[in-house]
Amino acid sequence: MSASRRLPNFSALRAFEAAARHENFSRAAEELRLTHGAISHQVRALEEDLGRPLFVRHGRQVKITHEAQQFAQFLGKTFDAIGTAADALRPAAAATAPLILAAPAWFAARWLTPRLGGFIELHPGIDLVLHTRTPPADLARAGVDAAIVFDLGRHPGMVVERLMDEKCYLVVSAHYSSGAHDPVLLSSELQGGELLRAVLAGAGEALLHHVVAAPEIAAGRLVRRPGAEQACAEAYYLVSPPGMAERPQVAALRRWLHDEIAAFQRQQSGTYPGRE
Repeated sequence: MSASRRLPNFSALRAFEAAARHENFSRAAEELRLTHGAISHQVRALEEDLGRPLFVRHGRQVKITHEAQQFAQFLGKTFDAIGTAADALRPAAAATAPLILAAPAWFAARWLTPRLGGFIELHPGIDLVLHTRTPPADLARAGVDAAIVFDLGRHPGMVVERLMDEKCYLVVSAHYSSGAHDPVLLSSELQGGELLRAVLAGAGEALLHHVVAAPEIAAGRLVRRPGAEQACAEAYYLVSPPGMAERPQVAALRRWLHDEIAAFQRQQSGTYPGRE
């Protein structure tokens, strides 16, 4: 039966699924490394093949129809299943392929990167590639094996594992001299690098994540300000696509992360230098 069934063009299906997921032809083109015109052409060809519109167009803005959205969701699951089945047929390649890890730049700089030497020494056969960027919404299609994220852990369809809770507290440069006026409270919108540099430069005090502040406190460059710490609603999670979560490289990373986090928490032991 399947041999005589006329299937739509596969390239057109991929273009449509990406355009539907982003609801934007330009972003779909970036993901698939095509031009905006190529995506538009592929989608129109699929619409002609199916005999119905898939998007409502308003100039360069598009909105997917309800029926097309259901079709796109089915295609997404099908593409994931195809990828998983293909990986199962090439175990040798999967065993030697690089481990692609994504993490926010501020977390990578302050906590992850200083520790990665230990992972490399422990697993010299694993070629680790770290992407210090906001992890893409679709890890599998971006070629990412695992991502460390700081959020509420809501990632439908992904394998999600809670790694570590987080807290915040006020810190100020160790060179700050108490006077008649309290230091200026800096905005925490730019959590991490830029905000940390401002505090270290003595521009004021700021509410920092513990993983950002702890190394600077231990080095004597920052001190805690009076005030209770705040537990964050978000936490650190390890997120992987189902087809990649059980790769030996990802399993090794998961074990190493848990060991490093346990060591970090033992080292901190609930007290911090400079706490008032």
